[in-house]
Amino acid sequence: MGRSAALPQLGLRFAALDLALRQAGRSLHDVLGLEPQPVRFVNSLGLGREPSIEPLRRRLDRSPGVRFKLDAEATWGPALVEEVAATGAVDTIDFKGQYGFEVKDPQALLALYDHVLAAFPDAYLEDPHDLPEIAQRLGDQLERVSYDAPIHDAEDIGTTTLAARAVNVKPSRIGSLHRLLDVYALCARERRPMYGGGMGELGVGRGQIELLAALFHADAPNDVAPSAYNEDDPLGGLPASPLAPRPEATGFRWAA
Repeated sequence: MGRSAALPQLGLRFAALDLALRQAGRSLHDVLGLEPQPVRFVNSLGLGREPSIEPLRRRLDRSPGVRFKLDAEATWGPALVEEVAATGAVDTIDFKGQYGFEVKDPQALLALYDHVLAAFPDAYLEDPHDLPEIAQRLGDQLERVSYDAPIHDAEDIGTTTLAARAVNVKPSRIGSLHRLLDVYALCARERRPMYGGGMGELGVGRGQIELLAALFHADAPNDVAPSAYNEDDPLGGLPASPLAPRPEATGFRWAA
């Protein structure tokens, strides 16, 4: 199976697992012997082609407790970085450095890292670029460096360019239930921080990644915010973090 097929293939496997559990009258958490916990989540977004703090302000005005995972861009100037940091609401900065995107302005990219490292001393630093100058900057920050895009199975953990400690576990990228459980087991065994995410899961799939977060890494900046947070102009009154556990009595589902 090609990795590009991971999301639909995993959806079929999760559907089959859900059906089997329902037919057996069992729930996933019961079978695993785990108790779902309240799920801490972040709202993941970028700051626009012409970057601005406005997307954050809109959300904070309507959901004051919301926290964020932000896609960083070399176009972020120091004033914007400081403005965003002043919100105190950012848990993760995603550099998108593992997707093969062209680095158009290396000096601007290095300046971005300098600004971010100074302004966000506690945030996770996800998918940094494989550049010697960046490795040098992150050498004493490895406890909060995390990888996402390179992680397709447990064997990928620990083989990345930087010896990062944290892992963004994306079930849809991993693609196989067996491999996913291997990733959870390895991270637990090595006491690696985990947080969860998705690749556009909606409906039942969104609930399933929320349930997995509740079982394996509930108290983490999970990129599993209810889908309404991803609207361009989200309404107020959205569910707050943490989400109360609400697994269905049977199957592999998060109650609607």
